[in-house]
Amino acid sequence: MNFHTFAAAAGLLALTACASAPPPPTASLQAAQQAIVTAEQADAGHFASGELGEARSELLSANAAVTDNHMVIAERLADQSRAEAQLAFARTTSMKAQAVNDEMLHSNRALNQELQRSSGDKP
Repeated sequence: MNFHTFAAAAGLLALTACASAPPPPTASLQAAQQAIVTAEQADAGHFASGELGEARSELLSANAAVTDNHMVIAERLADQSRAEAQLAFARTTSMKAQAVNDEMLHSNRALNQELQRSSGDKP
């Protein structure tokens, strides 16, 4: 193989590699951002701050990976960010539901005590 043939083959290979680079994971980045917003609106910063912080950090890393043209890594990080934000939302929802349940149990106990007191006073 002569030098010109080798150079042409190398150039073609380089062009093919560039042409096959994946596009930015726009949908994954947007899904992660939306999941974070949803978690924030549910007050995950109060109930699941660790998970929410991790989601934000991974989204920042995903955006940095896009800037560095590492699209596969960016998509993986965006997907992890979305999953962390969804976990933060789920934990927040669960903790809020548990708080409501606890309050209802407390109210029912107080009502039952009041009913027992009232029925004990009457002959």
